[in-house]
Amino acid sequence: MDGDRESNEIKRSVTIAGHRTSISLEPPFWDTLKELACTDKTSVNELVRRIDTARGGKGSLSSAIRVYVLEAVKNRGTACDAER
Repeated sequence: MDGDRESNEIKRSVTIAGHRTSISLEPPFWDTLKELACTDKTSVNELVRRIDTARGGKGSLSSAIRVYVLEAVKNRGTACDAER
């Protein structure tokens, strides 16, 4: 499985504070990140900038994005559960 990991990731460039950087994420993370940005009525670049600022330079940006997406999906599920 480790050998497949890199081939499943999609690398995209984003601009943060005027600097281009590449981020590698699996397709479901990119799809959900786009969905979250749309829900927030912002761009993927802006959402990534916010995530980058919030991580305070700790860990990798790709990891911070994955955690952000996971937390957002978990919170969405919690909100749905509360409505039942």
